[in-house]
Amino acid sequence: MVAQASKEERRQVESNELGTFGGVFTPSILTILGVIMFMRAGFVVGQAGIMQALLILLLAKSITTLTSLSIAAVSTNTPVSGGGAYFLISRALGPEFGGAIGLALFLAQAVSVPFYVLGFTESVVRSFPEMSAHFTAIGLATTGVLFVIAYVGAKWAIKTQYLIMGILGLSILAFLGGAASRFDTGTFVQNWTSGYRGPGMSFWVVFAIYFPAVTGIMAGVNLSGDLKDPGRSIPRGTFAAVGVGLLIYGAQTVLCGGAQSRDQLVESSFETLRAQALFGAGFLVVAGVFAATLSSAIGSFLGAPRVLQAVARDRVIPALRPFARGSAAGDEPRRALWMTLGISVGVVLWAGGDSEGGAFNVLASVVTMFFLYTYGMVNLAAFVESFSGNPSFRPRFRYYHWFPAMIGAFACAGTAFLIDPASAVLAVVVVVFFYAYLRRRVLQVSFGDARWGFAYSRLRKNLLRLARMPVHPKNWRPTLLVLTGNPKERPTLASYGLWIGAERGLVTLARVLVGDSAEIGRLRKPAADQLNQFLNQSGFQALTSVVVSENIDAGLTTLIEGHPLSPLRPNTVLMGWSVDPERAVSFLHHLNAVKRLGMSLILLDDRGATPDSLTRRIDVWWRGQENGYLMMLIAHLLTLNWEWSRASVRLLRLIEDEAGREPSREALQELVNKARIDAQVEVLVSEDPFPQLLMRHSGDASVVILGFKVPQESEGEAFRFQMYFERMLSELPATLLISSSGEADVLA
Repeated sequence: MVAQASKEERRQVESNELGTFGGVFTPSILTILGVIMFMRAGFVVGQAGIMQALLILLLAKSITTLTSLSIAAVSTNTPVSGGGAYFLISRALGPEFGGAIGLALFLAQAVSVPFYVLGFTESVVRSFPEMSAHFTAIGLATTGVLFVIAYVGAKWAIKTQYLIMGILGLSILAFLGGAASRFDTGTFVQNWTSGYRGPGMSFWVVFAIYFPAVTGIMAGVNLSGDLKDPGRSIPRGTFAAVGVGLLIYGAQTVLCGGAQSRDQLVESSFETLRAQALFGAGFLVVAGVFAATLSSAIGSFLGAPRVLQAVARDRVIPALRPFARGSAAGDEPRRALWMTLGISVGVVLWAGGDSEGGAFNVLASVVTMFFLYTYGMVNLAAFVESFSGNPSFRPRFRYYHWFPAMIGAFACAGTAFLIDPASAVLAVVVVVFFYAYLRRRVLQVSFGDARWGFAYSRLRKNLLRLARMPVHPKNWRPTLLVLTGNPKERPTLASYGLWIGAERGLVTLARVLVGDSAEIGRLRKPAADQLNQFLNQSGFQALTSVVVSENIDAGLTTLIEGHPLSPLRPNTVLMGWSVDPERAVSFLHHLNAVKRLGMSLILLDDRGATPDSLTRRIDVWWRGQENGYLMMLIAHLLTLNWEWSRASVRLLRLIEDEAGREPSREALQELVNKARIDAQVEVLVSEDPFPQLLMRHSGDASVVILGFKVPQESEGEAFRFQMYFERMLSELPATLLISSSGEADVLA
């Protein structure tokens, strides 16, 4: 269950209810039309040529278009709350992936604020060199002004962005109009082909430089909690921003490629844009650079706190709970905004004193990686939702298929490594660290995410595939049904079941509740929770099953016979040895029921304490391969657990003739070698009664493994069977009695 929000978090708030244009398109297009358009687009055209520059643009836009398709599918499949990409990912891939990406996305956007601020500050200083001595002060002042705009609220921030978008639009008209007026066909032809200059320059290097120009589609998605109709606005606004960005960048590539020489494009494209501006309005180009950096900074100032607020409200990380609170008017994440401000000021102070800017460039690259991985995870989320065939995946956006989402996920990962392999690896390490931290926590949150559907789809296909495959002893695995009852009363029984089967097979801990189903049915869930709690405390993974029956015998019969004939049906039943003479008949009935179903039997007599020392010893008494093969496998499976990793195994055999000692020893040693099991062989020659000999040689063992044959059902046989083994087991340590169905073969 998802943790319930506190009363303070549930209070009624006045929604901002932004529309498609203001809430999605405006922040997205302003982030897309950033500093790359002014400072690097001409360089890309000059290096790659017009033809390859257009190809780079189409390749880059294809990644964001594929991601936009995934965004449209996921956002129209479920009611979208705040948190943007975090919300979409967490509801599809679960709280661990969602929380990891949410934290990474918050850090990326929080650090993006000072990056854009410093970009604005640098453009101011380059335009007005006399202000270079006040670089850090300008950066801090700009951060403060942007903080105030974001603090007032998203509505006012969007209104500010309308003004910025107007300035940016005039700037684009100025430099595109100037380029169009100076367009020359000869220059266009000369710049059509590539002309890479400088060491290491190539198509992919230039692609890496240009790719940040097409990012920014998450700026609108991150305002999902402030939208009036997210399911409608997010797809329309995102696609509109991608389309408009494609047209503007395409026009810039063609027009500037025909208006500027290759030298101008590579070395001084920005200065040429100012010089060639329409009507000599070069100041509009400078204003456009200012507008591009400030708009991106505002977008990050709005997005980062909302991601942190969404993560906090999902209770994924308890320490973040204070950031869940929003303002009464508009539910503004002001506490998270203060956190973003602190990070921004710290980075401005640090980077402002770095004259060379090396660390700044590394962090900028890492930020780009986080955004790319976010895009990749959105594609992965959409792929998992669709590919799993989950009936609940019914997006209103119909133009979607899982294949483009898969391609988009791979493309994002590949682009990250093409841009900067070192930064890509660093970003992966950070995301994996967040994921591992959340995975180790006992998360009590659940979003009904698509992982269940995906796992179900794969399980279904694999089960049907296994059902068609022939069974071979080499593929035998322990699939145990452990009739454990209350695990607190018989912890050793459950522990042996988990030691034997949890790591290499499948274990189901089962319990019977005796009584009328109408009266005690309500106790079924607490009993199942008790079994799961035992598993959590012991550190094992297993299934649980609880049945309600009028009596214990009927309940055990239901558990034993109720499993379907499937590849994962239990092949072995583990139950405790019954010491109650009054239950001898019903006990034997249950043993025969198991054998009739073709299942192996393991009976545990745990009256002897299992020592905790490092000198554990497992004694296996060999009396033929009918049960012996399974007995040896059980001993081997025990030693695969860390609690038994240093235990020694003895394979013992009793014979009556001294002449047979050496042949018997050689036969057993050959068996051990063929079985590839580390065991010590010991052959005993004696005519003493077996129970007496058993106690003499295995009384100090940690566990004894014996074979037995289930007798036919009759009252007399039941009592004789119980009395015979009761005398044998009374003075032994913990003992496992094995009756094999013959499926297990230690030599396979």
